[in-house]
Amino acid sequence: MSEPIRRALLSVSDKTGIVEFAQFLADQGVEILSTGGTAKMLADAGVPVTEVSQHTGFPEIMDGRVKTLQPAIHGGLLAVRDNAEHVKAMEEHDIHPIDLLCVNLYPFEETLAKGAGYDECVENIDIGGPAMIRAAAKNHGDVTVVVEPEDYHRVMDEMSAHSGATTLETRKFLAQRAYARTAAYDTAISTWMAQQGAQEWPKRLSFAGEIKQTMRYGENPHQAAAFYVNGDARPGVASATQLQGKELSYNNLNDTDAAFELVAEFEDTACAIIKHANPCGVALGNSLVDAYKKAYVCDTESAFGGIVALNRTLDGETAEEITKIFTEVIIAPNVDEDALKILSAKKNLRVLTTGAMPDPKSCGLTVKMLAGGLLVQGRDNAIFDDLKVVTEKAPTDEQLTDMKFAYTVGKHIKSNAIVYCKDGRTVGVGAGQMSRVNSCRIAAFRAEQAAKAQGEDQSWAIGSVVASDAFFPFADGLLEAVEAGAVAAIQPGGSMRDEEVIEAANKAGIAMVFTGMRHFRH
Repeated sequence: MSEPIRRALLSVSDKTGIVEFAQFLADQGVEILSTGGTAKMLADAGVPVTEVSQHTGFPEIMDGRVKTLQPAIHGGLLAVRDNAEHVKAMEEHDIHPIDLLCVNLYPFEETLAKGAGYDECVENIDIGGPAMIRAAAKNHGDVTVVVEPEDYHRVMDEMSAHSGATTLETRKFLAQRAYARTAAYDTAISTWMAQQGAQEWPKRLSFAGEIKQTMRYGENPHQAAAFYVNGDARPGVASATQLQGKELSYNNLNDTDAAFELVAEFEDTACAIIKHANPCGVALGNSLVDAYKKAYVCDTESAFGGIVALNRTLDGETAEEITKIFTEVIIAPNVDEDALKILSAKKNLRVLTTGAMPDPKSCGLTVKMLAGGLLVQGRDNAIFDDLKVVTEKAPTDEQLTDMKFAYTVGKHIKSNAIVYCKDGRTVGVGAGQMSRVNSCRIAAFRAEQAAKAQGEDQSWAIGSVVASDAFFPFADGLLEAVEAGAVAAIQPGGSMRDEEVIEAANKAGIAMVFTGMRHFRH
């Protein structure tokens, strides 16, 4: 146990709870040092406070840029209390120990988020705050450092229980939080500055996140897991409001993100039903309920226990239809009152609203962890490069519309990906296969099963268009699709055997379009 806290320095941008905390410290006999707006707020609240400039004997200068960058401050934070040389130096230079530091930083991230200009962002880069935080955290054997208002009560409880002192365990915990905060702060600044200098790939790249949720487990029960958010304003699972239902699991979050990113691709009313990050049904509709019904019948078996994503406000009629089967999660930009009444009967059904749809064309990064490193790439934020008809037969306008829809869906299917579509809906999906031919077969099988489930004898793949996320390396995959009933195909092209595949399409009498853009998804 350390000695009781006798002197504290409080200087905060976020003033939530600071008066209560300062009053507690004052009641404990702690001398309080402070700066600027914090000092004024405390004084106005009747809390005894000493301005840092009075304590250091040196005024704030350069518009407040220099106020705590003083030996009197850093010596008080860094001095090891049982080190004789440190104690001697404090005595010689009239440095007084600071036992508690409470600092949160200039709001750089908030300034950036509101779209401020370059100069304003620079002015909101804190210098003294991070320097003090790092100093206090390094000396956590003697100094308590607090960077989050949520930790005030932990410190107050400890001081109350331990005659004004804190435990080493708590000081270590708070030191970790302090270094994590300065690391995240520096990450935001360095990322922004790299963007200002148009450095696509700077020498060092940092990522930071703030914990939003701990989970019972990850993908499997033996894996620990947590959900961190990075402050990105993109509408989605990280920023969504959960209106009802059980806590979201690791797999729920992953699948819901996949579903919402897919449905965001469409300007028309759309619904996507996802299972294990792959769509089992996607459709456009004249209404939301129409889109849902079309998506559902594509694979009624897989839709059970799936994720439903919508790109319009969820209404009562659609909610009534969705709740006819077990659904894990519904995500939509908004939910109306009629829908909420219907959904409330399903207490465990998780319902999320985002307020808006993400922009599928916006830039950003995706990150994948490897042993010893990170794979970082730009978001796949496009669909086509240049549509080119490569066969003797050109697609009809209706086929071309379905081709574009199919290829957009295919972008969101695990490779190798094949999708059959007709009349603005998927009718068969083949995902995640090692062989593209097998993906064609699986998608065709599902189209047959979907038709049978609706009491029809003829496969829904007949008369459909087929989309492939990457080129057909041989003609065999295309011929499987033709045999299943596809009458038009869309693919990136670019194979050494493109001419062979085009010749096969011509012999089969189908239309084929090249996009010039591949969409692998691993």
